[in-house]
Parts: sequence; structure tokens; C-alpha cells
Amino acid sequence: MSVPFESSATVSALTEALEKLGLPVYTKDAAGRYTHLNAAAVAALGVSAEARGRTDAELLTAPTAGALRAADQAALARPGATVSEHSLEFGGERREFLGARVPIGGGALLGVWVERSERTRLSGQLQQALHQLEEQQRVNETLRSDAENRNAPGEPVRSIGRREQFDDQLRREIDLSLREHREFAVVYIHVDAPPAGSPPHDEAGRERVFEAMGRLLRSNTRAMDAPCRLEGERFALLLSGMGLATAHARMEGMRRQCATQLVPKGGAALRFTVSMGLASFPHTAQTQAGLLQAAETALAQATQRGGNHVALASIAFGGAAVG
Repeated sequence: MSVPFESSATVSALTEALEKLGLPVYTKDAAGRYTHLNAAAVAALGVSAEARGRTDAELLTAPTAGALRAADQAALARPGATVSEHSLEFGGERREFLGARVPIGGGALLGVWVERSERTRLSGQLQQALHQLEEQQRVNETLRSDAENRNAPGEPVRSIGRREQFDDQLRREIDLSLREHREFAVVYIHVDAPPAGSPPHDEAGRERVFEAMGRLLRSNTRAMDAPCRLEGERFALLLSGMGLATAHARMEGMRRQCATQLVPKGGAALRFTVSMGLASFPHTAQTQAGLLQAAETALAQATQRGGNHVALASIAFGGAAVG
């Protein structure tokens, strides 16, 4: 490859490297005439291979040529590389590009195109799908709420309970376990903060995540269990008659499900993880207060490990808890 203006070995090597990557590469002189276009650049611009020595104004429509010339002039006015976004029309088709330009002396430019049309199209389709999913979730929540409000007297309602309901069922479960000599499990759940480097969820986004957590608790529990939202990002779950090993396996599955959940909000997809502290009665503790404190301690251990973790409370042997 050769260009008619004097070019440094660095520019030549860079041009050759970009071409080997299959990128559309071109050079222009100070008058805006193409002095080199590789095959990929010819295809990207939709021009003939005889474009060398001609300007954008001679090859393309006036709006497209004007946009490219303005970007060239802006790049020449600044030192170093300049990257700009372009939505351009070639042959009646609107296409999206990133253009990088580097002044190479004497008013000449080296340019590279990266087309983003397909990525933009897929992003638009994803946003549309997320909007549709978001709307469907609203409809489903409305239908669920209506169904719960129509429940016959005495029929159990599958919804997230309040703290006082959870405490009442916990007391009944302890009485039942003492009479029938069976165990059960209690789980404290905390929705983790977004990881470092990720944008924090706004208030509306946080509530959508909490709603998703409530749906997962409802869909992963039985009629005799007691899911509950305590406050803010904290939830609790009573697993009636369930042993520690089974409860741990169940919560590990829910933890993984949370980590892969997509929560649509405003055309975006929010993600979240949870930390869980798991305790069992009577193996962890033999009183309601002791059981809840054990679950709280286990939850603290899960969050201290960086979140997205299920921690087990210590098991008591001979009246003392052994970790």
C-alpha cells in the first residue's frame, strides 16, 4: 500500500495492522480527497473502487457528505485521535457507525470505520422486548392482586406476609415442632447492593427488584411456608417441617435464580443478588429469639463474604453452638 503524501513508518504500520483486522480504513488529503480506501472501506461506504482522488461530496449524498466533512474538520482541529458517532444514509439505507480519525500531517487524515447498525438494531429489539415483559409483569401483578382480593373466606392467600404474620406463624411452628419432634428452617434474606462499578438502582428500580424478589419467594415456596418482607431490602422465610440440608439446597437454588433474574424497568434490565442466613429449629436454637438471632448472625456472615452467598448458622451441641 502507498499514499501520495509523506507518511511515517508508524502510520503505515498502524494502517496495515487495522487492515489485517478487517476494518474499513481510508486516508484523505488536505482537500478531503480519498488517497486510499481498502476493500472494507469501499464496501462500508457503498462506493466504487474508483473513489480514490474524489471527495465525499462527489461520492455521497449532500447530508452524508456534509456530516463527514464536518467530522473531518473537527478531527483536524484537535491533536490525537477523535472518535465520533454517525448515523448516515448510504444507498437509501440508514446505518450506524463509529468513526475514528487521526491527523497524520499536512492536513491529511487516517480514518477507521466500525459499523454498529446490527448492534443498534439488536439493542432496540432488546429494549422493546423488555418493555413488553415489563408491561406483562404489571398485568400479571394486577391479575394476582385481583385474584387474592376475591379469595373466599378462609382460603389461603399466596402472597408475601407482614412481619407480624411471620412472627405468629413462627410461634405456631415452634409449638408444632415441640409437640411432634420435627425441625423447620428460618431464612433471613438481604438484597445485595449493586457491585462496585455498577450504577446504583434508583428508588423505582429498587422497588422493582423487591417485587421480583417477592415473586420468586412466592413461586419457590409451599402453602405451609411463610415468606415475608421485613423492611426495605430485607425478607424472611419460614420453611415448615424442612430439615437443614434440604433447606440449604432449596436456598442455593433460589440464590442462583436471583442472580440470573432480569428485572425490566424503563427498557433496561436490572440484575440483583441476595445474601441469605439460614438457621434451623431445634438444631441451631431452641427459642424463637435465639433462632432469629442465629439467622441474623448467619446473614451477617453471608454479606461479609461479599454477598451472593448462603451462610449456615452454627449448630448447637449440648446447649452450646458450635461453628
